[in-house]
Amino acid sequence: MSHTEALKAKLGLDVFKPGGEPHIRIRPGMEKDPRLLQTIRLCPAGLYSTAQTGDVVLTIDGCLECGTCRFVCGDEVLEWRYPEGGTGVQFRFG
Repeated sequence: MSHTEALKAKLGLDVFKPGGEPHIRIRPGMEKDPRLLQTIRLCPAGLYSTAQTGDVVLTIDGCLECGTCRFVCGDEVLEWRYPEGGTGVQFRFG
């Protein structure tokens, strides 16, 4: 098993518990910002994708809360905060 396959197997054990409000949001009007296009490639959980309109869309379920998107986009593009206690990712490396 390669290093990448082993990592994906371990991440597959994680549990994501949804909460009330999403902890990450793309700010209105920023859906085409070039920084968001970088998150498609860089997000380790693969939460960002491109819609047919060219807008970047975000799916929260499975977020690893690593902050990569926050670092790349900054506060101008994303609203980012940690999930409420008891929600979000629970790492289970076995």
